[in-house]
Amino acid sequence: MDISYRILYLSAEILPYAATGGLAQVARSLPRAIRRLGEDVRVIIPRYGFIDPEKLGLHQVLERFPVPFEQGIEWAGLWQAPDAEIPIYFIEHERFFGSRQGIYSFPDDGERFVFYSRASLEAVRHLNWRPEIIHCNEWHTALIPNWLRTIYQKDSFFSETAVVYTIHNLAYQGIFGYRVLQIAGIESMGFIAHPEISPSLNQVVSMMARGIIFADIITTVSPTYAQEILTPAYGEGLDPLLLDRKERLYGVIVGLDYTSWNPAIDSALPCHFDASQLTVRESCKQMLCMEVGLPHDDRLALIGLTARISRQKGFDILLAVLEPMLRFLPVQFLIMGAGEKHYHHQLEDLQHRYPQRLAFIPTYDEALARRIYAGVDLFLMPSRHEPGGLDQLKAMRYGAIPVVHDVGGLKDTVINHHPPETGTGFAFEPYDGMALFAAVARAVEDFQHPAIWREIQRNAMKQSFSVEKAAHIYQKLYRQARSLKLTGRPLPIDIHPAGPPTSP
Repeated sequence: MDISYRILYLSAEILPYAATGGLAQVARSLPRAIRRLGEDVRVIIPRYGFIDPEKLGLHQVLERFPVPFEQGIEWAGLWQAPDAEIPIYFIEHERFFGSRQGIYSFPDDGERFVFYSRASLEAVRHLNWRPEIIHCNEWHTALIPNWLRTIYQKDSFFSETAVVYTIHNLAYQGIFGYRVLQIAGIESMGFIAHPEISPSLNQVVSMMARGIIFADIITTVSPTYAQEILTPAYGEGLDPLLLDRKERLYGVIVGLDYTSWNPAIDSALPCHFDASQLTVRESCKQMLCMEVGLPHDDRLALIGLTARISRQKGFDILLAVLEPMLRFLPVQFLIMGAGEKHYHHQLEDLQHRYPQRLAFIPTYDEALARRIYAGVDLFLMPSRHEPGGLDQLKAMRYGAIPVVHDVGGLKDTVINHHPPETGTGFAFEPYDGMALFAAVARAVEDFQHPAIWREIQRNAMKQSFSVEKAAHIYQKLYRQARSLKLTGRPLPIDIHPAGPPTSP
């Protein structure tokens, strides 16, 4: 690989400072892995109100710098975390971020993240740190590739900067009205209409659509999801745009940081084990049952699920068959998560009627999640769609066998067990309750045969989906983006896009 690049990585979330899900986990692990390859990676996120500089030991790098915003100037500050491995900066603005105790769901989210994106560009200018690559994530930063092709096009500081834009979930596009274009300074472009997109999307501003149109390289979080979003079934109305750019669309499984996710040393676990010590894992199951109030019974398969309680995560089909599973299969369920209240009520009712078989914990706790991965026999992911997924990777790493809907990143990472070939989990298709029930029943049947089960566990635990693999792929894609930006020609890399070029 040639000389190192300066890479600006932008994410609205990053662990441990601000997190709601997988985006924060990826933002923590991927830039660090890329940095270990010798690239100069720096991360910028907003400084939300709950990020306390004094408690976290942040120090101020830029006290006050101007940010073009709407027809005038807003002023921002810049803080830095005491992170020895990678520089992490925080954009400070009291009205947009400092006064908020949450990350999203404010009426002015469009303005807030336009400001964060524009301030990030101006911050690196004031640091005199010129990035060769800006890696944007999700709709919050999707206007940056648009800006680099318009209002920053003749700016010498960014004239050679290429953009890689990552879609983590196409369902969250950042839909706003015309005013956001005025705020962003690109109202002269107006709405971007596409003849094959529904009229409703052509009459609004989809931030994500602009990221797709203007980025040099587009990535998403699994190869199968990259193919799926080219279709109307999964394209969320943007599949015509994605089809137009499919020769620049790549699916990359981000994977796990195996130094952090390791059952042999995980401090959250009551006992430690690896693939050669699976009998020790039984103690983890026993202590997990005690912790959540379920009776421990070796004859019952303990099934875990940690997810947002929502239709997208499969709770519609799960709750259609959960009571029959509790009544007719030798299983116990441990479900942890928060979300849609009508599902909460159904789970609470079932817990009341089957207290020995179901434990529902209506919140999320990271340490308990780790003990769930280490203690359950099966890990359930019946998601309607799952762009990438990290939970199935954690489950396999910790010896919990996943039962998954055969879609997106789940399809790419879980090998369906079909004897005599040993898989790493159990997959079902189509998306309905009976298919889910059948997959769980099949898994529970194999659980009753310890020799077969141990073989499946060992096979799952030896799978390698490390973040280092993803870092090597992104290192190549950064150079591809740079070549396309500067020369308009692709490099001969050994990574294939989601679709072949539409023209030679």
